Amino acid sequence: MKNKASFVPQEGEVRSSRCPDNSAFKQQKLPAWKPQLTIANVLSSFFLTGTFCLTVGVCLILSTNSIGEIQGEVFMYYGLQNFYENHRRYMISRSDAQFLGRKFSLYYEISYCAPFTTYRNGTPMAPCGAIANSMFNDIVDLFYSLNSSVIQVPLLKTGNSWWTDKNVKFRNPKSYSLSPAFAGTASPPYWQKPVYLLDEEDERSNRYVNDYFIIWMQVSAFATLRNLYRRIRWIICRWPPSRELHFSYFLYRFKGRKHVILSTVVRSGGSNPFLGIAYVVSGTPPSLWHGELLSIENSTRKCQLNFQKVNTASCE
Repeated sequence: MKNKASFVPQEGEVRSSRCPDNSAFKQQKLPAWKPQLTIANVLSSFFLTGTFCLTVGVCLILSTNSIGEIQGEVFMYYGLQNFYENHRRYMISRSDAQFLGRKFSLYYEISYCAPFTTYRNGTPMAPCGAIANSMFNDIVDLFYSLNSSVIQVPLLKTGNSWWTDKNVKFRNPKSYSLSPAFAGTASPPYWQKPVYLLDEEDERSNRYVNDYFIIWMQVSAFATLRNLYRRIRWIICRWPPSRELHFSYFLYRFKGRKHVILSTVVRSGGSNPFLGIAYVVSGTPPSLWHGELLSIENSTRKCQLNFQKVNTASCE
């Protein structure tokens, strides 16, 4: 067996080379920036990061918790506690193809909606699934007094959902009359009226494109949820208004609680302290690291100065 190390090319032969081209890219000689991890750079980066996050977080928390007079548009939310929409079997119990208005999906593409797919006689449910079946159905009305008369506050129930949801993700079956389009189907067990009667006043917000229905179908990631119920544009002269509640949503099935929230929107968004708390939590460790490293640097510098003084005294 020939030894490759002792191979000598003959006269006229060119020995192949595996060396890369002598270019800056292949020789890894391109100019590059590398951070210099000096004590000054590390301390300044920790200080700036911590200060920025803490400042933004505190401002967001104060803005969220600020109390002021309600003016302009008011948002009415309904909230549920101990309602675990993030359960896997609950989240997948729906048919997105059915919500697109496909006629065949009313019958053949509802297998994902188990166990709320069909009744015992074979009649398919529209809409199907556990999410649609458990839709919140309490009714909330607001009133206020003016000159010894009780006036009902007009509540806006359209325009509360995203445009993409109402025009892309949810569509009604193509039919001049939607009642025949849902012929041969039945509403879910817990519903008090069929889907084509969700909003009899406005045909553009009825059936699958109903704003209230679309908002409910967006499941929450936590056990405590808050969904938009109505909007109030009319400035009410006297707060708080009186409330009239029609209870239809039973809580004993999941041992939860429900409540109604009236809120406004500020520059930082709605009443949600999560973003402010996240900034504070993110800014606290860099601030602590900055203080700890600064104390270590000061103690090290003092030790060096004392050592230099001792050496100077011994030399004298």
